Amino acid sequence: MSAALPAPGADAGPGGSGDDDRLFLEGPHSRLREALMLARTVRDFVRGFRALHFAGPCVTIFGSARFDESHPYYTLAREAGRRVSAMGFTVMTGGGPGLMEAANRGARDHGGLSVACNIDLPAEQFPNPYLDRWITCHYFFVRKVLLFKYSYAFVVMPGGLGTLDELTEALTLIQTKKIQSFPVVLIGTAYWRPFLDLLREMIDEGAISAHDLDLLKVTDDLDEAMQHLEACSIAAFGLKRVRRPSWWLGERQVRAGRS
Repeated sequence: MSAALPAPGADAGPGGSGDDDRLFLEGPHSRLREALMLARTVRDFVRGFRALHFAGPCVTIFGSARFDESHPYYTLAREAGRRVSAMGFTVMTGGGPGLMEAANRGARDHGGLSVACNIDLPAEQFPNPYLDRWITCHYFFVRKVLLFKYSYAFVVMPGGLGTLDELTEALTLIQTKKIQSFPVVLIGTAYWRPFLDLLREMIDEGAISAHDLDLLKVTDDLDEAMQHLEACSIAAFGLKRVRRPSWWLGERQVRAGRS
């Protein structure tokens, strides 16, 4: 399932300002300003499509940016990235530090492909050094579309509000059948216990269905997690090698292990 990628770094955008995002969300503007915002959104989507079209079947690994190399979760995320890569997947993350870096680093440990969708932030988040290909998105909603578009499974490590947002987005898309029933694996049973308790309370209140819990696989055992991915993504969807890049569109091959 390995795939070729275009050259790294060419589509990474400059740092941005939160002021633009606030303007985007604060209501109607002039027709010119709205057109410029639309053009920026389309630009980010086009860059993302070009960067990731040949990434191959991906598994997106979500997790906190705040756990550094000394934290046990970093070691766990690095091993998860290595094992996902060993299965033949491209490891995709949000491209930042912490557990995102750990997962990309694990893919590099195995010699597999490692890609990311980074984000412009007022306190700028730089792409981590373990990426073969990345883009930097201006808007969070563009970034989330790209993280979901190319993935056949989602592995969710412990994280904060951003990780929780991405997890619930994945579950919502699967629940509403906007995407297929790709596996969602939560790593860290103790960490995610309060979230699971909340879901059970939602079931008791009738806000969600009991079978919605079946969308999740919760484990501390990476062997069990990888077996779940094998059964529910590779076997279920018959994943195969993607098409090769087209030279006349300026698409180039990149080997894993280049930053």
